Amino acid sequence: MSDAANFDVPKFQVWDYVVFGAVLLMSAGIGVYHAFAGGRQSTTKEFLLADKKMSVWPVAMSMLASFMSAITLMGNPAEIYNYGTQFIMIGLSYSLVIPAAAHLYMPIFYNLNLTSAYEYLELRFSKGVRLAACITFILQMVFYMAIVLYAPALALNQVTGLNVWISVLSVGLVCTFYTTLGGMKAVMYTDLIQIVIMFSGMTAILIKGSLDVGGFQEVWKRAGEGDRLELFNFDPDPRVRHTFWSLFVGATFTWLAIYGVNQAQVQRALSTPSLKHAQIALYLNIPGLIFLLIITVGCGLVIYANYQGCDPVQLGVVQSADQLVPLFVMKSLGAYPGVPGLFVSAIFSGALSTLSSGFNSLSAIVLQDIIKSYFMPNMSEVQATRAAKGLAMGFGALCIGLSYVASYLGGVLQAALALFGIVGGPLLGLFSLAFFFPWANWKGAYAGLFTSLATTLWVGLGAILVYKPINPLKPLSVELCSNLTSVAQNVTMAIEDTPPIADWYATSYLYYSIIAIIVCVTVGMCVSLATGPENPREMDPRLITPILAKIFCCVPDKRKQALWCGVPHDKVEEKNDEKEQMEPMATVAFHQNGHINEESVSEKL
Repeated sequence: MSDAANFDVPKFQVWDYVVFGAVLLMSAGIGVYHAFAGGRQSTTKEFLLADKKMSVWPVAMSMLASFMSAITLMGNPAEIYNYGTQFIMIGLSYSLVIPAAAHLYMPIFYNLNLTSAYEYLELRFSKGVRLAACITFILQMVFYMAIVLYAPALALNQVTGLNVWISVLSVGLVCTFYTTLGGMKAVMYTDLIQIVIMFSGMTAILIKGSLDVGGFQEVWKRAGEGDRLELFNFDPDPRVRHTFWSLFVGATFTWLAIYGVNQAQVQRALSTPSLKHAQIALYLNIPGLIFLLIITVGCGLVIYANYQGCDPVQLGVVQSADQLVPLFVMKSLGAYPGVPGLFVSAIFSGALSTLSSGFNSLSAIVLQDIIKSYFMPNMSEVQATRAAKGLAMGFGALCIGLSYVASYLGGVLQAALALFGIVGGPLLGLFSLAFFFPWANWKGAYAGLFTSLATTLWVGLGAILVYKPINPLKPLSVELCSNLTSVAQNVTMAIEDTPPIADWYATSYLYYSIIAIIVCVTVGMCVSLATGPENPREMDPRLITPILAKIFCCVPDKRKQALWCGVPHDKVEEKNDEKEQMEPMATVAFHQNGHINEESVSEKL
């Protein structure tokens, strides 16, 4: 492996720029096409929900692409390179996340015929709760998208030498362009193409990297020699970063915050013609998520096998493990015209899919939950559509600016998943409190949301700013590098005495969502019971998921009523999941204190 020491990285060639430019033009072209096709994005329903006419496959692939971004393509291989294969156990969580999202959360959103998921919180609690949750989501998404925007800039910088911030600006402007012009249809059709490019790029790395060391059997052998093969770590200590329990149980709730209640995913499901189509689209994500996980884990093993004994990070060739994938591509595939361009297109596509989803979802909730709700309730359809497009453009500019902050967050994979736990966890807790606990009132909702958010911010920021947990890397060395003299090796760090609070900050980031749900539901229910709980018998059953009846689905119908917790679900006509089109629900009038008025008012459009 003496050739591993030669890290003269080749630059882009003409064909690489051709492939890369073709992806840019294709994405922009789709936006231009949908700006003039159909209804020309002249209504908010078309711009934000694609007229609710999207078929299953584009929706499913868009869901998959939305949060499987450049962070996944670079972060997963870096995770395997540094810490081993334990991370692959996160795939088990997908089998719980998708059914829960499809059958416990999505039916409520779909049957209410909403545009914003946060409209539900006004129906269930109050207008103020809706606004508080909406603002929380906005903060989560803009910082997440800043991370997503910065990550591919690292790849472009590594393989082309192009300035990172010029890359950030280019990516952000192209994405903002086609999202603003083409709306949801452009977003989902570009996502469909981009997910194909993502899979193609990573597959090329897996195949060529294996051949470079003599086949995948040799890759596996070297991974074993380097202590990279680990699957079943059953250590119950919550301070251990990745174990079977954190990756299975903890990640289930982390991903449920994305697939169950995140506006970007809910909005995609709502763009389908029926609830059945939305549920099928969700289930199609299971094989897609697992396939992408396997490919990225395989790429991590391949990169380790090629650089075993000659670590580019210790050599200073790259600044962090997140840059190993683009480095390896240029070293191994740089001689093949157009292939490095395909890889960078894959990274770029991952960023585009996530950013476009975020811009579209953020414009939807700001329009529905803030502008229409508080400032211009009677705005015309033309005004609303123009506002939605302007908001998408504004969020693009904001994320470009915030990407500077993302450059200080360290490993992109952990930063992104930690953010979903810190902010997404409390939102999942709030929606779960609303969906499954009919006794909860608006006061409990406020208390639960703010208490859980304060708790996760406490532990998350404490781990970043106060006592950063020590996560030992798997063995890395530069012993086999040729023509090298002394290089920096890993230094054994002296363990300082730390106060007990440091153990709290050392909690695995994958448990943040569980902590948030426990705190939100516990505090929310205690406050609700203390201030006067809602009467389940007076609750509109269309706002509550009968979770016990869903779990114990084989119980005879006559006995299911006992599992409804007093909510009169028998008063609502049962909707057949096989129907192609669900009837829109009538909106519900509210008193100022957030309690439901039994009398339905006008149909919600």
